[in-house]
Amino acid sequence: MSSKAVDLIKSVEKSSIRAEPLVFNIGDTVNVHTRILEGDKERIQIFSGLVIARRGTGTREMFTVRRIVAGEGVERTFPVNSPKIARLEVLRHGRVRRAKLFYLRDRVGKATKLTERRARKETTES
Repeated sequence: MSSKAVDLIKSVEKSSIRAEPLVFNIGDTVNVHTRILEGDKERIQIFSGLVIARRGTGTREMFTVRRIVAGEGVERTFPVNSPKIARLEVLRHGRVRRAKLFYLRDRVGKATKLTERRARKETTES
């Protein structure tokens, strides 16, 4: 693609990108608050789980959250810039060494647990 086409796509996508970006990483345990429309009423439903993948850029950026329900793995993919996502709260930061955690699909029980990433201490030099 030419640079003019890329610039045109970026300018069109700019209006759809979230003003306050969602801040999370792969391996984080998150609660995704999604807006659900039922008839003329709107409610918020929480999907909590582990972020196992993130892909795409701009308006096409998506992330996948996995959780275990009644012994069965359930995955759901969300668009990062969707207005249907009301809020995303990070519960735990997992320590991972890769960008995609698809190997967790084959694991059961305690083998699916990730070690927690420690928060970095900010040092102030004076």
